[in-house]
Amino acid sequence: MGQIFSRNADLWLRLALLGLFGGLAVVFLSASLLARSDYATLRGWTIDQPVPFSHQHHVGGLKLDCQYCHTSVATSAQASLPPTETCMTCHSQIWTNADLLEPLRQSLARNQPLHWNRVAQLPDYVYFHHDVHVTAGVGCVECHGRVDTMPLMRRAEPFQMQWCLDCHRDPAPRLRPREAVTQMDWQTREDRRELGQRLLREYHIDTRDLTSCSVCHR
Repeated sequence: MGQIFSRNADLWLRLALLGLFGGLAVVFLSASLLARSDYATLRGWTIDQPVPFSHQHHVGGLKLDCQYCHTSVATSAQASLPPTETCMTCHSQIWTNADLLEPLRQSLARNQPLHWNRVAQLPDYVYFHHDVHVTAGVGCVECHGRVDTMPLMRRAEPFQMQWCLDCHRDPAPRLRPREAVTQMDWQTREDRRELGQRLLREYHIDTRDLTSCSVCHR
């Protein structure tokens, strides 16, 4: 009986299998890198808004506190967005005819709220509470970055599960006194970890269950 396969058949089979599994590995690695990329997470991307609101001007320049606009950030799961009336507190007196503020004036005249596009967006299956984090002494900059330097608001962090878990596993270096939560340029001479450990005890924060699935997924 003649030979069915050539002498090189085994070599070609090995090369084909190597190419197949190598290709699958490249696809998996590429997909993993893409999922963590700024393109997928929108980190660093500026989100279009109906009015080009400048945090750099209002927070960095005018020194408005975060809670002036985000009134429920310390008392509710949602930070809340300012109603048109809040904006018009000032803009009924200044920049009254600015073209950029036309949507704001129309919102007031028609009694229809502006539709602001969310920058820090989480999936629907993630339960995040602003008040819990503010009470724990987590500064606004930890999630939102230095908004006082942003002419237009952009996403500062990826808001992926691994990023959240990194903080939940070791929250101490990210904590600050509650009265400094909204201060963009807050500094301390204390060691951040030692300060955080003290605040964990002072605020009665139990870190043992922070990485439990039920903390964020219920």
